[in-house]
Amino acid sequence: MENEKYLTYHGLMCPKKSHSEDVFCISYSKSVMNHINCTVWMQEIIPLLLNGGDFTPVQTIPNWERVPWLEATPALFVDKMISPRAMVSHMPYHLMPSSFFSSKAKIIYITRDPRDVLVSSFHFHRMANFLDNPGTFEEFAAKFLAGKVFYGKWADHVKSWRNPDIGDRILYIKYEEMIQVKLQSYQEIAGDWKNHFSPELEAKFIAAINEEMKGYGIRFYWDEEENEISFN
Repeated sequence: MENEKYLTYHGLMCPKKSHSEDVFCISYSKSVMNHINCTVWMQEIIPLLLNGGDFTPVQTIPNWERVPWLEATPALFVDKMISPRAMVSHMPYHLMPSSFFSSKAKIIYITRDPRDVLVSSFHFHRMANFLDNPGTFEEFAAKFLAGKVFYGKWADHVKSWRNPDIGDRILYIKYEEMIQVKLQSYQEIAGDWKNHFSPELEAKFIAAINEEMKGYGIRFYWDEEENEISFN
C-alpha cells in the first residue's frame, strides 16, 4: 500500500525514496553482546566517515536521530535528513523500501556466530515482557532454527543479503572482528554460547545451519579456537 510520499508495509511507514548516497547498517536481531553493541558503535563511526571526521554531529545529535532505525523511525523524519544519510535496520533484503532496489545505496552487513545470536535472543526474550516466554533453552533453540522468532530464520536473513543484485555495494563484517580491537582473550570474543549448549544440541544446531547455508559460498569455522565465520 502506498500514498504519494510514503510506502506502508504491514502498517509500517517507510521512506519511499532511497538515495544513492545512503548507507545502511544491517544485522540480524541480537547480533551483538550486551556490553558491546556494534549497532550503536556503527551509529558513532558512520557519521564520522560521512562527514570527513567532523565530530560535531556525534557530539551534538543523539544517535537515534543521527543514524535512525529504519523500521522504528517516522518516514517524515527520515526524509528530512540531509544526504549522505545513514540508517540501521534488522530488515531482510526483500522488505527494504521499494526505491532501495533501484538506488545505489551502500550496505554494511554485520554477522555473528549464530550460537551466540541464539543465546543473546534467548536472554532478551526472558527479559522483555512484550515477547513470548522462550521456555527452556532447548525449546527456544528449536523455535530459532524453525524461524518462529522475530525476523524469521537467521540463515534466511543472511542469505537474503547475499543477493547478487546488490553487486559490490555491500561490505560484510564479522562481529568477532569488530570487537577484537577491544577484547584480547578468546573467551571474551567467543561469547557465552558454551555455557548454554550441550554437545548434542551444538551438533544438531551446527548441522541445521550448515544445511540451510549450503550452496551460498559462506564457510563456517566451528573450531573452538577460531570460532569465526568466513565470507570468502
